[in-house]
Amino acid sequence: MSTNGASSRRVESLLTDFEPDFDFVGAPQLPESEYADRLTRIRRDATVAGHDAVLVHSSLVGWYHTSNPFLRYICDWAREGVLIIPTDAAIAPQLVSFWTESALLPPVGEPLLVEDIWQVSPWGRESVDRPGSPLKKTVEAVVGILEKLGLERGQIALTGDETANSCWAGLRECAPGASLVPDSDIVLRMQRIRSPAEVALIRSAAQLIDIGCQAAYHATQPGVTDYEIYAAFTFAQLARGGETGDGYQIGSSKYGTHCGKPYGHVARNGDLINLYVSNVTYHGYCAQSARMIAVGDITAKQEDVLDMCVDAVERAERLIKPGATFSSLHDAAFEAYVERGYLSSKDTRTMPFSWAALDDGSPRPIPRQYVHDEDWEAQGRTMMHVYPAVAGPHNPNLGHAIGMPKLPQYNVASHNTDRMEPGMIFVLHAQWIDPMVAGSNVGNLYVVTEDGFENLTRHTSLDTFRVKVN
Repeated sequence: MSTNGASSRRVESLLTDFEPDFDFVGAPQLPESEYADRLTRIRRDATVAGHDAVLVHSSLVGWYHTSNPFLRYICDWAREGVLIIPTDAAIAPQLVSFWTESALLPPVGEPLLVEDIWQVSPWGRESVDRPGSPLKKTVEAVVGILEKLGLERGQIALTGDETANSCWAGLRECAPGASLVPDSDIVLRMQRIRSPAEVALIRSAAQLIDIGCQAAYHATQPGVTDYEIYAAFTFAQLARGGETGDGYQIGSSKYGTHCGKPYGHVARNGDLINLYVSNVTYHGYCAQSARMIAVGDITAKQEDVLDMCVDAVERAERLIKPGATFSSLHDAAFEAYVERGYLSSKDTRTMPFSWAALDDGSPRPIPRQYVHDEDWEAQGRTMMHVYPAVAGPHNPNLGHAIGMPKLPQYNVASHNTDRMEPGMIFVLHAQWIDPMVAGSNVGNLYVVTEDGFENLTRHTSLDTFRVKVN
């Protein structure tokens, strides 16, 4: 398949002679002992809370992703399920799963420390011509196991997200004698500090990002499409152990303000390209960073915005150490914006940002205006709105925690006065998006160490990668 005149032969040749500038050796899988320690800690917290068992729920959503990483974290299970963890350490956990039509099977996701796995089946008249409800069958299976273990009248902790609500409602109906207590914090409390083995996995994910960025740099030239740049990044990281190729965005336009999925934009002189890598995952753990590419000549305003965002991250980086507050990093970074006149205040609550509602809290209308985009129009479509609706950073903070996908996270913001501790991992990304004028989004991933920090994405620079145009 070709797009915008790009032959398939050219697409494949863009990475000819590509080699990253460092050797990648991925971290090993977490040892079973680390999962055993997690299970022990969960049981201890359950004991203190008076729970007789903990139920952990995760659904399958989208393209073979789970709605949360709880099961992957506790027992390395990579698909949907309800994990039943008796508080009594003498009774092994049980796992109820396989209620969707997903074809995902181990080795990836083979569960650890689980005694039995119970297959529910994706019941339904249309799909398998077997009347029944996967939800009801799952609830019945869980209740049956609780009864077998003598826990059907016990105090049961419920750990999950909003996708678990229908399952929990079914349990309340089918196990009326049980006391069901929402307690996702029993797992969330364990996410703040990462072990050395977890840091090693996240470091590997970060290195995959850097390799992907280097591949994208290698492929970028005038006439190349955003499809090809995205594919170069994706191939390079997936070929070395990355788990998914859909956890990141690319923006390519003459303003540097676009951020989304590739659509066929052809790189031209004056373009700014944003690689916003929200998630590259390695053995269940993810990393994040952001980089910019300039193709040929860009405007003075665009250069100023690029410099400001790099300056902001570097100011914050210098302050990372145990005991420093997250708010101090935020304030140091956004001082670069205030000094240049882009912001009047560093305060998270009052700062303008891309997705802000109106000041009274009501929805903000997206400005309706024709925006010329020849590559979009070549596909028979027209841009009739200006995105984003507000000039500012994507969000009114500098960054957030990183660990496993879809976990609630603390933010690096002006109101977060928590102090850093060794083992904390977070991304610092400075952004400024001025619609149809200039944009930048750059960031690094950091882990706090005993004496400072380690930049996990140090194999590529925050500075804009420059593509010469003859």
